[in-house]
Amino acid sequence: MALLITSACINCDMCEPECPNQAISEGKKVYEIAAELCTECVGYYDQPTCIQVCPINCIIDHPEHRETQEQLLAKAQRLMAS
Repeated sequence: MALLITSACINCDMCEPECPNQAISEGKKVYEIAAELCTECVGYYDQPTCIQVCPINCIIDHPEHRETQEQLLAKAQRLMAS
């Protein structure tokens, strides 16, 4: 599944440079995560780096984008190949 940055985001700029897929970008009010690019760091790291660096814990599982570990790994492999 993809991750989601909630409205509690304080725009601290910690998460964007940590994303290996460039899935995080500055939105109108808070940072946003592109679901089609988010692999939850599967294929790169053991845990999502954006969650690890977020000082206020405002990154959650996206309820509308559920994927298995296998699907996330396949997505990561497609992204690495392009």
